[in-house]
Amino acid sequence: MPWDDRLVDEKGKGQILSGMGSRTISYTEAINEALELALTKDESVFVLGQGVTDPGAMFGITKNLESKFGHERVFETPVSEDGLTGFCVGAALSGKRPVYLHNRPDFILLTFNQIITHASKYHYMSRGQSKVPMVVWSAIGRGWGSGAQHSQAIQGLLLGVPGLKIVMPMTPYDAKGMMLAAIEDNNPVLIFEHRWLMKKIGPVPEGYYTVPLGKAFIRKEGSDVTIVGASQILETALEVVLELEKERNLKIEVIDLRTIQPLDEETILDSVKKTGRLVVVDTGWAMGGVCAEIGCLVAEKAFHALRSPIQRVGLPHSPTPSGYALESAFYPTKNTIKEAILQTLQS
Repeated sequence: MPWDDRLVDEKGKGQILSGMGSRTISYTEAINEALELALTKDESVFVLGQGVTDPGAMFGITKNLESKFGHERVFETPVSEDGLTGFCVGAALSGKRPVYLHNRPDFILLTFNQIITHASKYHYMSRGQSKVPMVVWSAIGRGWGSGAQHSQAIQGLLLGVPGLKIVMPMTPYDAKGMMLAAIEDNNPVLIFEHRWLMKKIGPVPEGYYTVPLGKAFIRKEGSDVTIVGASQILETALEVVLELEKERNLKIEVIDLRTIQPLDEETILDSVKKTGRLVVVDTGWAMGGVCAEIGCLVAEKAFHALRSPIQRVGLPHSPTPSGYALESAFYPTKNTIKEAILQTLQS
């Protein structure tokens, strides 16, 4: 099914769908287009990672890229994440624009020394004379018994590191435009996708375009409650919102962060000042990270606008279990989000 137009308000439709016609493609096809356009436009761009030339082509996003651009610009890497990230940092400092693809964020944990100690800091340590234009991409793994070591949503661990930008798209349109914006950016950018979004279909224009990093998007306007989040869990939240609007005639505002660093504080605060109620949803742990940061932001800068306590919906403070029954209890559901929204309305 194509991306549900109901998940974007009329104002949003005008911004997102204008000039697109009826073309719809999948989330993975959108990213594949972005990589092909970037490789064509800029010879300094190259793509690397474990599985980029496999038949599966990294969920399909690197399909046919090696045959079009050659193995010098699209190539497999050894199982040496820390070393290869250091290679990318050096290449970026030398004028290249590497796009390093990982199957899942768990493997990025092996690269923290290069990302946090080096990539994020060189621009500052050189007084702006150096730049590190590199993209590190991965897809959050969940829903198939992947367990504690292959399902981690680690964006919260990196949220407080200065010098990094962190992108979490939800729609095929944003996936393409934000990949191109990330490749153009002169800073290290991490992109966290969600496996459950990979087969989504939505309107995506042909050709080259970018979606600005650091600018949230109001998916739906409302006046009773503000929901803030990004990636797949926001899609679930939007489904809950549509149900509650029918059941209780509520008007709920839904903000898609799209970028969690830098954070669009203005859009969040303006919405909370209007609604007086806030629910934050995230694919990562509720303790620390996105839920905690946005909750703290609103408590510091919009406390007097709040009519009820802030609600957080994220993962419980536990490693991910393995197996369908345990995962069903571990991950937030539509009911979890619905209960959080209704809780804010009790005050």
